[in-house]
Amino acid sequence: MTSIFASGGTALTLRLVTAEASADMVGALPEALRPLAAGFEGKPGQVVRFPAGSDSDAWLGIGPGKDVFAIGAAAKALAGGDWQIEALPEGWDPTLTATAWALGGYSFTLYKPADREPARLVLPEGADAEEAEAVVRAVTLTRDLVNTPADRMGPEGLENAFRSLAERFEATVRVVRGDDLLAQNYPMIHAVGRAAGEAPRLLELEWGEESHPRVAIVGKGVCFDSGGLDLKAAQFMRLMKKDMGGAANAMGLASMIMAAGLPVRLHLLVPAVENAVGAGAFRPGDILTSRKGITVEVDNTDAEGRLVLADALARATEEKVDLLLDFATLTGAARVALGPEVAPFYTDQDDLAADLAGSAVKVFDPVWRMPLWDGYEGDIEGEISDIVNSTAMPMAGSITAGLFLRRFVGDAAWMHFDIFAWNPKDRPGRPKGGDMHAARAVYQMLKERFQD
Repeated sequence: MTSIFASGGTALTLRLVTAEASADMVGALPEALRPLAAGFEGKPGQVVRFPAGSDSDAWLGIGPGKDVFAIGAAAKALAGGDWQIEALPEGWDPTLTATAWALGGYSFTLYKPADREPARLVLPEGADAEEAEAVVRAVTLTRDLVNTPADRMGPEGLENAFRSLAERFEATVRVVRGDDLLAQNYPMIHAVGRAAGEAPRLLELEWGEESHPRVAIVGKGVCFDSGGLDLKAAQFMRLMKKDMGGAANAMGLASMIMAAGLPVRLHLLVPAVENAVGAGAFRPGDILTSRKGITVEVDNTDAEGRLVLADALARATEEKVDLLLDFATLTGAARVALGPEVAPFYTDQDDLAADLAGSAVKVFDPVWRMPLWDGYEGDIEGEISDIVNSTAMPMAGSITAGLFLRRFVGDAAWMHFDIFAWNPKDRPGRPKGGDMHAARAVYQMLKERFQD
């Protein structure tokens, strides 16, 4: 991974060109070179190569010049080898620039090698190589986990990846698996995963000093979601290997926290299950008694993520927690509201919301606060149970899912992220496929809160 950054020596030069400046720059070229730049308008990802001896070896379009991730197109668009940027646009952070370049060079290579090696960047002056590499490694972990199909990334595969992460940072791991979930009072995790070929489990990691503020992170680890007995249609099942994207993002965030040595007591929890169809599958109409003692009627078996999260959130709050975060690919309603690029989040803590919004802008990781609207509480109330896992109301699905989870967090300072964890198309620095959403913004917020 770190080889995408050049060690120094001779490097080709890259000039970053905004859309506004593109016409003037093309017009200023020697007449013999203008055909090479025909059609160049400085759009993000546009590349022009020039012959040896030119003022620059290549140009890269960066659009308005406000999004540092425009640089991410360079890693694959340019030929392999070493490159240096002539000058960074005003306001571009050198570490984030290096990070965006490296993330643009990502390819998922488990089954098929990359077409070619990405171009390497000579780190801009002032860039923190260690920080950039740690973030790239974390995002790569997240992308690889989401992109790996469920035949290899089922509950067992996710546990193996979880253990590898813990081993890298000398963290402590606990796993509760199969029927032990019932014995240790995780009934909803067990119910959702019991029909699958691989046993459901709760994965826990702890790292850091006991005296430090405790940060608990919960990630939805539904390794494949068929919908259960409320079976999804084929077109909606196709991408359900990514339904553990919450777990992947939580693990990526944990990786960044531990790599940075933030002074926190980290508690990472991942309920790892497959929502399968079988003789043991839980049913619509079943009433489950959660770890917290709240009874839940199953209205729809395809609203399983909030069930496994509820038991994990209850576990996380059994000890004093200074900050509780959860990540989940939870609802299609979130995508309808904000699309695939902006991650909605929910919290009752105005200070947390403001801090996160500021951090998200700094690292170009877009998020948007959504309301935990108390007026919809009645829609999750049950007739013969305390609550239901899905409502009859065909609207506000992401909000009611957040309200469901809130029942299990007590008075903890809590943030819920209803993420997509997937890019449906290639964008500069963000290749098509699994991705980290909102976690870099959270990491930036945590650094500003806790870093010495």
